[in-house]
Amino acid sequence: MRSSELARLAGVSVRTLRHYHRVGVLDEPARGGNGYRRYDVHDLVRVLRIRRLAALGIPLAQVPALLERTETDGPAADSDQLLDELDRELAGQMARLARQREVIAQLRDHHAAPDLPPELAPFFRASPSVGVLARIDRDQTVLLAHLAGEEGMPHLARLYERLSDALLAARGSDLSERFDRLGPDSSDAEVTALVDAFLEVYGPVVDELASARVPLDLGGTEDYFTEFTDTLLNEQQLRAFKLLEARLVERSTRDEVAVEPPPQTRSRGMRRSQFWE
Repeated sequence: MRSSELARLAGVSVRTLRHYHRVGVLDEPARGGNGYRRYDVHDLVRVLRIRRLAALGIPLAQVPALLERTETDGPAADSDQLLDELDRELAGQMARLARQREVIAQLRDHHAAPDLPPELAPFFRASPSVGVLARIDRDQTVLLAHLAGEEGMPHLARLYERLSDALLAARGSDLSERFDRLGPDSSDAEVTALVDAFLEVYGPVVDELASARVPLDLGGTEDYFTEFTDTLLNEQQLRAFKLLEARLVERSTRDEVAVEPPPQTRSRGMRRSQFWE
């Protein structure tokens, strides 16, 4: 039979047969006078056995030796060990898939984007603002979650849970819209008034969560936060951020909450990472 007929009978493609030849699990047959490969029923049985083993997850590199042992000695003595290894590997894959399904369910429940940590998804549902601050917030959340790791995630989740308060989120959304409107024509008075409003809304949260801060190693990435923010904001928005940073440092120093200025990481009008120092 020709390769197309063998492929049809075995339920594979001709390309798969060629791949089997390349990796050495199926010997190439002799060619007929017309130049086409000529296969027989033994090749069909071989391909069916290869498919069966591959479907179990056995790497193709192990297939030739396994088939040779079973053909000469019957069921290989190490078959049980191989099957045990495959079973453990599949159990691990099933556990990972189950975890992925749990994450998908969490994200779906909160209508959250798939690139967000599921533990923080409720915050972004409660605060569906748009604009430059929302983009900064989302992107810096991804980075902070990575830096926090499994150990720090519960602490980070508590911070976001506090910020997801419905009233706080609504007021924060209004502040984000005001921040987006800052531009070349915005006066110093507008910038100052907006910073005052940010402090009025988020100042109590800073005080409330300050005592719960835990160490977070930013790994020298503080400058990346600043670089990311500076490339997105206009001059007046940057002025607002710098003024807000100065006021937050002044507030923490006055209340003896922090002895050093927090790193230059900014998000939604205040630096989330300041709670971690």
